[in-house]
Formats: sequence, C-alpha cells, structure tokens
Amino acid sequence: MQVYHFSENPYPQAWDADQRSLRVTLPNKHFDPNVGAELINRYIDEWALCDELGLNIWVNEHHSTPTCVTASTMLPMAMLARETKRARLLTLGVPIGVRHDPVLVAEEAAYVDLVSRGRLELGLVKGYPTEIAPANVNPASIGERFWEAHDLIVKALTTHDGAFNWEGNHFHFRHVNIWPRPFQQPCPPIWITAFSPHSVRPIADRGYVVAAGINARSGRSIFGAYRAHLADLGRPAPALDRFGYMVLVGVGDTEEEGQRFARQVKGYLDTTGIVHPSFGNPPGYQPVAARVAEVRRGQQGITGSAFQTDRDGNPVRYSTASIPELIKAGAVFAGTPDQVFEQIRELYDYVGGFGHLLAMMHGGVLSHEDTTKSMTLFSKEVLPRLAELDKGGQTEELVKRFEESALVAQT
Repeated sequence: MQVYHFSENPYPQAWDADQRSLRVTLPNKHFDPNVGAELINRYIDEWALCDELGLNIWVNEHHSTPTCVTASTMLPMAMLARETKRARLLTLGVPIGVRHDPVLVAEEAAYVDLVSRGRLELGLVKGYPTEIAPANVNPASIGERFWEAHDLIVKALTTHDGAFNWEGNHFHFRHVNIWPRPFQQPCPPIWITAFSPHSVRPIADRGYVVAAGINARSGRSIFGAYRAHLADLGRPAPALDRFGYMVLVGVGDTEEEGQRFARQVKGYLDTTGIVHPSFGNPPGYQPVAARVAEVRRGQQGITGSAFQTDRDGNPVRYSTASIPELIKAGAVFAGTPDQVFEQIRELYDYVGGFGHLLAMMHGGVLSHEDTTKSMTLFSKEVLPRLAELDKGGQTEELVKRFEESALVAQT
C-alpha cells in the first residue's frame, strides 16, 4: 500500500475573522505576510520530510480562502520535485473544471514530471463549489467543462507529432504543441475523485485511480460501484492500486495523544464548510439527483453533507462529532500505532481493500513538532505493517464477499 501525507496548508490565524464565511468574501487584510511565509515554508518542510520517512506527498489547491493557501498545486510540486528523490507526487487536485487554460495544466504537469524523473501522479478535480464565483464559470456546465478539459490535457500530454487544433464547447486553441513533454509515457497516472457511485463510471471506463474517503459507507459504495461497473463490462477486476481512501490521521505514544493530534487536524472538517449560503451551492453545480436528496434530508431535519453519516446511514455532524465517533464513521484514524493499524485493517476489510491511503496528518492548529511526531510514528510503526493487509490474497475474498452484499445491489 502506498501512503500519501496531506495538508491543506491552512491559515488558522484568520479562522475567527468571520463566523459566517471563510471563503470567497473574507478580506485578505487578515493575512499577515510574515506569519504566512513561516507557515508555507513549514508545510513544505513537512512534505519534504516524507522522502526520509518513506511516505509520498499529496498537494491540493483552493482559492479565496484561509482554509487553504496553496494557490496552485504545481508551485509546491515544482519545488518538491527537485527537493525529493523517492516520494510520489500527487496533485489531487488540479481543479480543471474552473481553470481557464487546460494547456497550461498539461505544460506544468510535464515540467514537474521531468524534474522529478517520472514521479508525478496527476489528480484532476472539478473544483470546489465556492470557487465557481471567483473563477467566473457557469456551475450548470461544470461537469461537461471538466471532461472537455480532461480530454484536452490528455491529448496535449500524449500528442508528439506536431500541433493540433482544439475547438470545443468550452475551450478553443488553434495550435497545441506542448514543450517539454512528460517523462512518463504516455502520460503520468491520472486520478479523479468521486463523491457518489453515479460519478464512478467514466473513471472506471478509463481505468483511472478513484479517490474517495472521509466516510466508510460512501467509500465502500464508490469502490463497489467501480468494481461492479467493470464486471458489467466483462472486464477484469481492478487492481487495488485503482483505489485511494482519504482519512484524517493522528498517531501518538498514547491513545490520548493520538486523539489530541487528530482533534486538531479535525480543524479541517470544522472550517471547510463555513461559507455564505449564496456561494456554498451554486445553482446547477450538483446533479439533479444529488440536489433532490439534499432537499429530502433537509425535510427530515438532517443537515450537512450526505457523507456525514455512520455506516448505517444515520447522520453524524462532523463539525461537532467526537474523535471516536469519527473513527467509527471512517473519517479519522487516531491513537497509538497499534490502534491506528487496527483501524486501517478494519476499514480496509469493510470497503473491500484499497491500494492508496491518503493520510491527512496535518490540519488546523497542529504544531510542526506534533505533526512530525505523528508522521514519524506512522512511518516507523504503522507503514511497515500495511503489507500484512493482503497476505495470502485475502483481498479477493473480501471483494467477492462485498460484491455479493446488498449495498452493491442498491448502487
């Protein structure tokens, strides 16, 4: 199993500036460049440490928010491509649904892949709904825009015999001919996130890595839909490396310390949804079925994301839930190294296995010292044991058992 360390690079010093909205509208007068410089360099140092610890690196980007000050995944990736030697470099993700120049994405990806000598993992995402307004794009067409941008990026990365013309519904380029081209051929591995079983099919069709997580029930359903779709097509069962699961992680010398680390990382869950309603769900962004389901939950008095549930589908408000509750929901692994390993094993069995663990080991106000301690304990005492999860081919039995379950039939 491959493990990726993640931080969303928050600026928590501004989290109390506006209780109504931390996205889009919060003035950047609340950003102190001296504090920001220290934080950003610290986060890069923690990513660079992954190379020594045998961990991989995951970087994402968001815009107009103190919950994530990474303006572009490719900026830190270019630095880390040079500074590291072994770690895989995952950009999950580049929000091509709201980006205005897919060709530039292809050029930057090729550059990072070359500097790293073939260690880039290219993660592509639609873009967070609050970024519709700053990007000035139409939320109703973002899904179509995403897949057109995807097609253009892949063609730019894999075309080597001269310029081509692109005339689509959203992008127009008379001459596309990127220099340099990527190190990995035909192009770096592609990852795409999925938030429901219905969004999995085009990802599975292309054989990409699907990323899910923060909720055991949804992860199980999404991975199962991927497997079931390939089975319906008569194609071989996907390998475990087609699945990535994201979770918040805190590892300490004691259960209390590990849970304390995780409680601070949980600042990510506590703040990511603080946004004025006019920006949180732009009309047309969600598929009709998802929007109808959200309205029905509201009629039942259930608020928050559909992913904020326990394994039986009962609502769990992540922003106020305890760490034990979040462990049960599949959003957190926390405690001693032994406890964290057993939590990983239990969730691995529940979802039918996965090949990539996307571990958010920093978040909120967790200090540099505590972050590096948690990362180091994970690397030394949990990471070596992950090979035990698929000894003797047990995953084949897990998948078979899962595919026979009622949950897959429902998806």
